[in-house]
Amino acid sequence: MSSVFSIALSSLQAESDAINTTGNNLANMNTDGFKGSDVDFKDLFSQSLGSLSNSQTGLGVSVPINNQNFTQGALQSSTAPLSAAIQGNGFFVVNSASNQQLFTRDGNFTQNSAGVLQTQTGEDVQGWMVSANGTINTSGPTGDIVLPAGTTLPPTATQNFSITANLDPQAASGATTNTFSAPVQVVDSLGNTHNLTITFTQSATSPNTWSYDVTIPGGDLTGGAAGTQQSLLAAPGTVTFNSNGTLSTAGGTAPVAVNINGLADGAANMSMKWGLFDSSGTGQLTDYAQTSSLASSTQDGSQPAQLNSVAIQTGGQVVATYSNGQQTIEAQLAMAAIQNPTSLQSVGNNNFAASTLTASPAVGAPQTGGRGQILGGSLESSNVDMATQFTNLIVYQSAYQASSRVISTANNIDQDLMQLIH
Repeated sequence: MSSVFSIALSSLQAESDAINTTGNNLANMNTDGFKGSDVDFKDLFSQSLGSLSNSQTGLGVSVPINNQNFTQGALQSSTAPLSAAIQGNGFFVVNSASNQQLFTRDGNFTQNSAGVLQTQTGEDVQGWMVSANGTINTSGPTGDIVLPAGTTLPPTATQNFSITANLDPQAASGATTNTFSAPVQVVDSLGNTHNLTITFTQSATSPNTWSYDVTIPGGDLTGGAAGTQQSLLAAPGTVTFNSNGTLSTAGGTAPVAVNINGLADGAANMSMKWGLFDSSGTGQLTDYAQTSSLASSTQDGSQPAQLNSVAIQTGGQVVATYSNGQQTIEAQLAMAAIQNPTSLQSVGNNNFAASTLTASPAVGAPQTGGRGQILGGSLESSNVDMATQFTNLIVYQSAYQASSRVISTANNIDQDLMQLIH
């Protein structure tokens, strides 16, 4: 009869441990990125009461095994700019204060006083910073991500500009000249703007041919006279249109060189290119029978700007947005692919550490090598299902009560036996 008590006690211990696991799952239902555990029961080896296999009696149940469940949690939107969620396989890579490499699915990140991207509990998020030439080497070693704070984006001088416009081919008769002027604003190396004027003049003998000139106010140049316009071209150029009103490529598609020398504000001389054709070879000017008009103008210069915000974008890129609307990529978050994630050890704070059974983590960029996608402005919820956990509680409680009845029954039998002896 002694084995009955040990069998029942093993059950009480196992069911108690299972209830603890279920309670922990329910306690973390609102923990971002939490992965619940499933309880796996194993029986103890049997003892044989005879030579026949049907006479074997078990010795109870062993301590249950908790298996981490790494199924995808629900994704929810977040207004925090530094929040991110993983859709699919993989983990964020973080370093603890002792420089231990850890892994997490909790993307509720923040920024410390030194600008380092961290988890809410102080682990440093790992990734790759942008290089001086604006590229990110995701094949190199990872490191801490340091976010810009209170920085000013320096000005960028205009190097290329273009306009989209229509030139009315209906030339006026007599001495009236058919002309059209379009403004273009460019930025110098100091961040000051200059208003250029592109003037088109239709040929009196060839209606589909126009000459052009690019000018700048004389007051913008050293020694220039205010109220005048000074040409920036060595000589006026010409454009010719096809019979269907499109810009002819007979003269080539190379951009027009426009140079500004001797700016009065002390900025560096400017060497710009005016693109008459876009990247696909389509002309930016047309010669349709409509009123001459400017549709749009573009240029690649920018004025100095203040940092407005830093956010994690979908794809895991950390992007800074400035007051002039310009955005710059600052860093790329790293992800780790682990072939056997159930071998990871939970170390608290939503973090996991590799165990001796864990396959070597493969760290790389999102959506490569079997790694999932990083979604900016999102968080992954706990994957704990309340209905399943409450059902498990009922089952474990019933098993606990049944085992306790086994003990009381065995005790009654022992009491009856003692009464027979006396």
